[in-house]
Amino acid sequence: METIIRYLSHPQVQIEEAKEIHLWSLDAIGRQRVDRLVKSNALKGTTRVISSMETKAIETAQPIADALGCDLEIRALMHENDRTATGFLPQDEFEKVADAFFAHPDESVRGWETANAAQARIVRAIEKCLKTQTEGHVLIVGHGGVGTLLFCALAGIPIARKHDQGAGGGWYFEFTDAARKPMAPWRRMENL
Repeated sequence: METIIRYLSHPQVQIEEAKEIHLWSLDAIGRQRVDRLVKSNALKGTTRVISSMETKAIETAQPIADALGCDLEIRALMHENDRTATGFLPQDEFEKVADAFFAHPDESVRGWETANAAQARIVRAIEKCLKTQTEGHVLIVGHGGVGTLLFCALAGIPIARKHDQGAGGGWYFEFTDAARKPMAPWRRMENL
């Protein structure tokens, strides 16, 4: 049986400007979307669930792991691109900085981790996870930014925001352990 690896970004979050971004939780819509995925049985055959250590990723991954009867593996290096230099940014400003992040992958935009550095980190983290794969499929729960960088690396294409997930989070792509190439562009988690 061919192993399918799915990379799922966490869905919608509760924006809390006073909290550090890595501590943000899912909002009611995000939790409902995770609950629907859990109840859909769409991830049958998944034997490993791996998550970023950020709260929103764990809140996405834990109910899925519980429903599948899997232990949740938490990996520190799978975090979103480091944006602690700016912290919370209003949506319009965030979009402009994110555009620059993807457009200039060798440059630190306003103190953010560079796209190239974040891409190298997420690729190493995923490769390390997959070295110990057993039977069954794998679900990796993470973030849209580094997920897009992973998608570009696996597809062998330059970093570009046009390959980013859609709005709201809760998107996934999949690849096989053997081919290590995305099988399709990002799709909404409801399409699983």
